[in-house]
Amino acid sequence: MKTIAYQQCINPNCAATFDVGQTLTACTGCGELLDINYQWNKAALPKSLREFQARWQNRRFPLDYSGVWRFRDLLPFASDAMVCTVGEGQTFLQNAVCLGRHLGMWPGQLWLQYEGMNPSGSFKDNGMTAAFTHARIVGAQRVACASTGNTSASLALFAAMNGFQGIVFIGTGKIAFGKLSQALDYGARTLQIEGDFDTCLARVRQVSGQLGLYLMNSVNPFRLEGQKTIMYRILEALNWESPDWIIVPGGNLGNCSAFGKAFFELRELGLIKRIPRLAVINATGANTLHELVAGGLTWNGGNVNQAAITEHYKRMERDGIHAHTVASAIEIGHPVNLKKALRALHTMNGVVAQVTDEEILEAKALIGRFGFGCEPASAATIAGLQQLLARNIISRHERVACVLTGHGLKDPDATVYYHTGVNTKQAKQPEAQATWGHMSNQPVKVADDLDAIVQALGLDKNTLNNSRSTGYVPTPVELPFVEY
Repeated sequence: MKTIAYQQCINPNCAATFDVGQTLTACTGCGELLDINYQWNKAALPKSLREFQARWQNRRFPLDYSGVWRFRDLLPFASDAMVCTVGEGQTFLQNAVCLGRHLGMWPGQLWLQYEGMNPSGSFKDNGMTAAFTHARIVGAQRVACASTGNTSASLALFAAMNGFQGIVFIGTGKIAFGKLSQALDYGARTLQIEGDFDTCLARVRQVSGQLGLYLMNSVNPFRLEGQKTIMYRILEALNWESPDWIIVPGGNLGNCSAFGKAFFELRELGLIKRIPRLAVINATGANTLHELVAGGLTWNGGNVNQAAITEHYKRMERDGIHAHTVASAIEIGHPVNLKKALRALHTMNGVVAQVTDEEILEAKALIGRFGFGCEPASAATIAGLQQLLARNIISRHERVACVLTGHGLKDPDATVYYHTGVNTKQAKQPEAQATWGHMSNQPVKVADDLDAIVQALGLDKNTLNNSRSTGYVPTPVELPFVEY
């Protein structure tokens, strides 16, 4: 397919363009964010999204095995030979019938896109494969990022597998151990900076400029090109029909920005008829997008009110406000993709909600109780869904796809603390003193004695004997029929 890819400033009053062979994270003219855009040759594009399904039959070819590069016609900035792939994007959309029923939704209407099944355990691999591909195109050898955890893990994995030197900046005490362990294990040079994520990002951008490091944070527009494909896989799982809603956590706002771009392009290319609505969920302790949108900030055709953003950040600095939430993956006070997120909200007729840490942890436990382990940030989607259902913004009969961004083992400390009250990052107490969550599932200490074990299970021997003879037959769950 003959297409021309180029980088372009998102400021409509500038709209400067740059070659994809340049390494940029901002417009050199006005300093705004960049997009990767294309001069599409529509005649060479697939006539239908269904044509992408045929590539599953060629899974021995690495690009067709990848859940990102199977859709390379829709991000055509690199030749096949330049692609860096580790088999990312082998994720699935699960019909969460039991969870949906618990939330009062109609059967078959709640779906969970589980990005925790990526090689590094989070959605970041979708973006890293695209950014590392561009790094290879421009001949970079050293790559760097600031991270709350998932970005560093993904960067370190891709760097180790593709011959780059990985450098990671993390904040003091601002990273889950499950994620930090990955960066260390994969050999990334890890610098712990005094400060939060926003401090780290500012520093890594300075250092990258001085030392010529290739920056891998989502200010890099190629990262978002890879993250578009999460939406393609949701469409594929739904027989190429758009859901009514996409719900995603909001941290640095790269995902929602990528999703808006994906659906805008698909509509422009005539490959979909309808764009779903978008809900971005902030934690109350890191709610910049929510506060600004509630205050009236909009995309406004690209003429975003920068003065309102600047004043908000000045107020945060003046009042000593820093992002703080148990959902470390979205613990970001100065999201770099803020303006792109506003554009996505415009494109997808979106809304923004905020949820408390308590609501996030309760939703996380609820997701786990119905069969999915996810990191706290992922659970913000279900906490947000509960709120939006209660406010009648989302109807219980609408089809909703929630993006679970990371695996449950990314932050096991939060899970253990919720269920036991033991803070694993501090001195451990002998045992939990109280029930710490509404759905807590504390381990029970029992003597090595049959009667004690039976008593702890709340059963008696007659019950055990009857269960041996008759067996336990659970109530079946009726799965709605979905034609693929």
